[in-house]
Parts: sequence; structure tokens; C-alpha cells
Amino acid sequence: MGFGKVAFFSWTIFGPSGPGPGGGVGSVPNSNLQTIARFAGRTPFSVYIRCRSVFPRGMLMPRAALIVLSVSSALSSSALAAFTHNIMITGYWPPTNEMIRPFSQNLTQNPDGWKGGNWEGRGYNIVSYFPEFPGGTGTNPEGEGDFRVDYQHASDDFWRITSQVKPVAIITFSRGNPGKSWEIESRHRKLALDQWTPDYEAPFQPTPDLPIASEPDGTIRFSSLPMQKIKDSVNAAGLGFSATIDTSNNFGGTFVSEFTGYHGTWYQNLHSDPSDPAWCVAGGHIHVGISTPLAGSMTATEISLRELIAYVDSVVPSPGTMPMVGLAGVVAMRRRR
Repeated sequence: MGFGKVAFFSWTIFGPSGPGPGGGVGSVPNSNLQTIARFAGRTPFSVYIRCRSVFPRGMLMPRAALIVLSVSSALSSSALAAFTHNIMITGYWPPTNEMIRPFSQNLTQNPDGWKGGNWEGRGYNIVSYFPEFPGGTGTNPEGEGDFRVDYQHASDDFWRITSQVKPVAIITFSRGNPGKSWEIESRHRKLALDQWTPDYEAPFQPTPDLPIASEPDGTIRFSSLPMQKIKDSVNAAGLGFSATIDTSNNFGGTFVSEFTGYHGTWYQNLHSDPSDPAWCVAGGHIHVGISTPLAGSMTATEISLRELIAYVDSVVPSPGTMPMVGLAGVVAMRRRR
């Protein structure tokens, strides 16, 4: 006797690869399978495939063999939501540049090698960008490289890098108040161009040619990070400093850190649609106290990333474009007699 037939089952494919636009996906074997769903440039996701028969006739199977079948995807019949598995983090004055150095792909900045690829096996690439301060911040407060402490350079770098990375989530970091702290900003505001604190290179404030100039003055954009989870987990780690959520009317200040934080939340708002190929689920900013120890700040960074990833995983793939399909069954296979 031959074995029965199964209509559908789910096939999970893990794919793309490095930070940057696009990325490939694995392929479904052709042998007895017919793909009936389009692949999206993201992973992990389930693809429905039709199977003509579970096993070829005549193939011997152990008497007690079981196959568990499940379909647990909510894929749209018209299009699948798209997103990369790249998470972008940025730094500023120390310790925020040093604490994210291991996630840099720049071998000059990180000669020990990038550790962010499929970080901790969680399925996400973590990529970091930050300035260097040769001679120290006292004599070189603007710094050199990506995201130097300058409005024009910070803006140019932000839009250039996000267009390449297309991050599914962003955390921007900057140095905060004196002391040791992990301050999660709940919101950011767009100031009038002449109300930003001057930086170190002319022109000293944001200029009308920058994209942010098109934003109405007073616009408030909110963090979409899992703030409470980050706060609770950092505090539970016993690192010798406290994590807090800033809900004050001071927002994130009036300097380049607030400017950069606004960009992170703004980018997420711009790409909040799950059908956007650059879908971004979360964006927000964390201020790190000036005296926060490097080892502790590195640990807090990793804790924050784990909570962020857990949150992103709870959101993607996007639910609800079609009813959730569920099928679970156990098919007992008998040896052919």
C-alpha cells in the first residue's frame, strides 16, 4: 500500500546575510515540491509549499515513525511584508563609541573583527557606526569619522547609512549627564533651526538644506524601543548603575545627541508600514552617563539589544494580512507489507 498525501506544510528558510540592502534567501528543493508562495527578502519566514506525496511509494519507514505537520504563517496572498534583519546602533562621545566597537565592520576601528553577524544566533546582524576622538574629547570634541559631533555630518551619515543598511531597528546612543546612568529617552522634539546649541564647525546649527528642516517646529516623535523591558533588565543585571526612562520636558536636550535621537525615531515613523521594503519596527535613543564604566556599558548594550530583538521578533512577520492558518497532525506511518 502507498502512503497518504499531505496538502500543505510550512518550510522555514533562513537567509540574508550581511548588513546592506537586499540579501538572499535559501531555495526550496524542486524534487517533489511546488512553491506556491513568493519569497520575501527577509528571514525567518514560512513559505507554503504543495507536496504531491509525503514519501515515494515503496519507501520503507519504521513502524512508529511520526510526522508532525504545522502551518503557522500569516502570509498575504498579494504581497509579503519586507524587512531586513539588520539592527543599526550609533555612538558619540565615550563611552558610547567604545561600548559598541565590537559591532563595527570597519577593521580599522575594530581590528578584533565584527561580532555582530547573526549575533548570538538570534538571526539579526548588529552593525555599529561611531566617531573617533584622537587627542581626546577635550581637544577634539567634534571627532572624526561617522557620526561626528556636528549637525551636517550627523545628518549626512544617518541618511547615507540607513539607505544602505535599511535597519529593522535602530538605537542611537550618546553621552549623557555626569555620573553613571542608562537613560532611555521616551521622546524627541524638532527645534527651530536657530534653537539648537551650536556645535564645533561652521555652520554651527542645522541648516535649511538638511532634511530635518522640512519637519514642522515642535514636532515630537516617540521612542518605539521596548523601554520598560530594557530598563527592568538592565536594572536586574546589577551593573552598579540604574536604568531610567526620561519623560521630562527637557526631552533629549538641544544638542547633536537630541538631533540624532530625533532622526532614529523619525526614520522608524517613516518606515513603519510592514509593506515597506525598509520596514523599521523600532527606533529610539539612550543617553549613557559620563562615568558609566565601559564594561558595564557594554553589558547594558547587549542587554538592550536582546530586549530589542525579542520585541522585534514579537512583531515580525507582520500579523493579520490574512487569517492565521493552523494545522497540526500526527500521521502514523506503517512499514509496507
